[in-house]
Amino acid sequence: MNAIEVKNLTKKYSGFTLDNISFSLPTGSIMGFVGENGAGKSTTIKLIMNAIPRDSGEIKVLGLDNQSPEFTSLKNDIGIVLDEAYFPEVITAANVNTIMKHTYSKWSESTYFNYIKKFDLPINKAFKDFSRGMKMKLAIAVALSHDPKLLILDEATSGLDPMVRDEILDIFNDFTRDEGHSVLLSSHIVSDLEKICDYITFIHRGKIMLCEEKDRLLEEYAIIKLPKSAFDEIPQEAVKGKKITNYGVEALILKSKISPSFEIQHTTLEDIVLFLAKGDGR
Repeated sequence: MNAIEVKNLTKKYSGFTLDNISFSLPTGSIMGFVGENGAGKSTTIKLIMNAIPRDSGEIKVLGLDNQSPEFTSLKNDIGIVLDEAYFPEVITAANVNTIMKHTYSKWSESTYFNYIKKFDLPINKAFKDFSRGMKMKLAIAVALSHDPKLLILDEATSGLDPMVRDEILDIFNDFTRDEGHSVLLSSHIVSDLEKICDYITFIHRGKIMLCEEKDRLLEEYAIIKLPKSAFDEIPQEAVKGKKITNYGVEALILKSKISPSFEIQHTTLEDIVLFLAKGDGR
């Protein structure tokens, strides 16, 4: 079973359209959902949670249509962190525990306070006095403390220093050691996604550009650097994006489409995303 199934999903706004997108998150895996600001990541997450109405398409979460009456109770099994943590300004971490144990049927005080300690968060400090990083860590602690099966995280590592980001990524990785657990991790920090994700979905200007296993992407694509005259020998179907400089051409290519005689360089997930976003295949 897939933890999330999105089929032919469309949402239109003035000046932006989430355009007939489809992707699936297999149960037990972590999917990186990557795209520039305004690409449609947050809109997609809101649609998955049925926080805004869709114009067309289908969404299933943990096997259930997210517009069904049962979806409200299913939210107990979903831990969510949005790009902004929303708590009243005067609330404290201790207050959050009191509220959440009356919100989630499987809320665990001990798990929550263990994360509060692990993240070095103050118990009685007002939320308005938290830094952005502290706010995100509080939201992550909440998301992990009611025994969720699915985590949906929108820029959850944004605003955190590199050491804390690594700590959080390790927690997400440990979460999916249980084969029934899954993570959808939206981020513009591509290096974070490359570290832990099993699948990558890349959205650009409201369209899905790719949805693939991360390891397969890194195996299929490569970077090639050639003088302009030599670049003309590269088959058109092999080139997925290029950058012309004073020194020649740097291109993202499909390794299977070119002769092994060409010298290629290892690529990163960030290279793939940047070249595909720029386009300009030939």
